[in-house]
Amino acid sequence: MAHIGELISYPVKGCAGVRHRVAHLGPAGLPHDRAFMVVDAEGAHRTQRADPRLALARPSVSEDGARLTLAAPGFAPLTLPVDTARPARPVTLFGQPFTGVDQGDEAAGWFGELLGRPSRLVRVPPDHRRSTDGLTPGTSGYADSCAVLLVGRASLDALHARLAARGQPPLPMDRFRPNVVLDGTGAPHEEDAYRALTLGGARLGFAKLAVRCAVTLVDQRTGARAGPEPLRTLADYRRHPAGGVVFGAKFAVLAPGTLTVGDRPAELVRETEVPSGTMGP
Repeated sequence: MAHIGELISYPVKGCAGVRHRVAHLGPAGLPHDRAFMVVDAEGAHRTQRADPRLALARPSVSEDGARLTLAAPGFAPLTLPVDTARPARPVTLFGQPFTGVDQGDEAAGWFGELLGRPSRLVRVPPDHRRSTDGLTPGTSGYADSCAVLLVGRASLDALHARLAARGQPPLPMDRFRPNVVLDGTGAPHEEDAYRALTLGGARLGFAKLAVRCAVTLVDQRTGARAGPEPLRTLADYRRHPAGGVVFGAKFAVLAPGTLTVGDRPAELVRETEVPSGTMGP
């Protein structure tokens, strides 16, 4: 029976995730999810597409949200107070204008050393207001789009079978950077057809399928690109009619609530027909 297998938030966009056993899901997602973002000197966001070493950073936020700790292999940990009072500066995410509160020179120096080029760290300001698109609108921090990315374990298992047929090793789930991993789903890519579901005390509404990019090529443990997989294999059977390859589904938060690993969907509404195209299990 389907149930939550993993809950993961990503406090700093592009950096390592934080696993939770119990977590409150708010309108913008799991605690502090993509609340921080690394930008260049002009304020454009940095991403694993160009800076795969972002994956080496392991951030954590104190329970009260007042302190951020940054750690990475070979780097001294840095703990600093979270600044929400400084005037926000302009930043961009995929060319779209936003604002962010700069977290100071220590954080900038830490990321500059990690990435080997000048960087700043910003946080969503207290008045951050963002509308996300898709079938169900919502909000999020600095996520690519929607608040929740959900992937079924069966979908990864199906990919592994195709990789094995090519003589390729399996890939960990962290290549896809999900927020919610559902174990025990009935079939691969079942999540594509979910249109609404209640998990724990929260209710989610389907926004869109997750189009995958070169971030999936980055080994999240080494911070280096590791070959053409999984995109090469996904291109065989997960091409979307509108373009790109898809894996997982994005959801908006319709009603906040507490999620716990092991929670089963109390309500699950499916679309009667999965979109046509070359996609399949």
